Amino acid sequence: MLRLSTIADLETLERPLHLALGVFDGVHIGHQAVIGAAVAGAEESGGVAGVLTFEPHPIQILAPDRAPRRILSSLEHKERLLEGLGVTVFLVLEFTSELAQQPAGEFAAGLVAAPTLRQLSAGEDWKFGRQRAGTVALLESLGAREGVMVSAISSVMMDGERVSSTRLRQALRDGNLKAAAAMLGRPYAVMGAVERGAQLGRALGFPTANIAVGDEQLPPDGVYAVVVTATGEDRPGIANLGVRPTVSGERRLLEVHLLNFEGDLYGVDVEVRFGRRLRGEKKYADVDALKEQILCDVAAARALFDEGEAMVC
Repeated sequence: MLRLSTIADLETLERPLHLALGVFDGVHIGHQAVIGAAVAGAEESGGVAGVLTFEPHPIQILAPDRAPRRILSSLEHKERLLEGLGVTVFLVLEFTSELAQQPAGEFAAGLVAAPTLRQLSAGEDWKFGRQRAGTVALLESLGAREGVMVSAISSVMMDGERVSSTRLRQALRDGNLKAAAAMLGRPYAVMGAVERGAQLGRALGFPTANIAVGDEQLPPDGVYAVVVTATGEDRPGIANLGVRPTVSGERRLLEVHLLNFEGDLYGVDVEVRFGRRLRGEKKYADVDALKEQILCDVAAARALFDEGEAMVC
């Protein structure tokens, strides 16, 4: 994946560029429709598919009081997801108050002037520029002068409602992983580096990897069947999300015990895909009672994986 940081960087590209525009928080199926148009165009022309996005999320600058507390995908996770969709150019513009005040026409004119640009794709209601005055119609008007095709993509609907990052975030808060997976076209996942913990899981006979997930949205606390992608391999596991009230009761942690795995993943970036929730988090009388419960949880997770029922789809 080639990562760029300014629109001027697009001048370094030599093959026809097909560029999807948006924030793409979560990369849900609505986003995938926009990105898919760019990927399809690139395949047809023998060019490259790219995504232009912003970091941080524009609403954090424009209306911080209304900004969501949690994101659905970190920039690094978003890059990995986009790569899986066939995107090879990732243009990340730093969203500042200065960029927010740039006139829409000026932003769009600079974009369509990129030498190899052949196509722009965006949601039909996408807005940009100062006071969000920029529209797809403006892109179409300027693009026509430069020979750039503009694809306006209709919203993707599900159960009579538009699929959106807001709707997806609410499903996760509600613990509705089935609805979240439907809106994503895949199980919900977070990504983070494995960091050293207090080694309590190892002392109980169930070594765990503590995942540093940053500001990514998490489902409700509890124990989940999960699939962890680490060092290029998918491994089944069981995750505890919460404050560990029996042994700690402090900060919220995501800990994962990998089934049938021995090794050291410290410092490795891993993706954790959430499957079925086995139970809620609970405080047990003592460590021995907790250990007995973990044995039951691991057995339940193994049974789900054996039956092919561990992941929500």
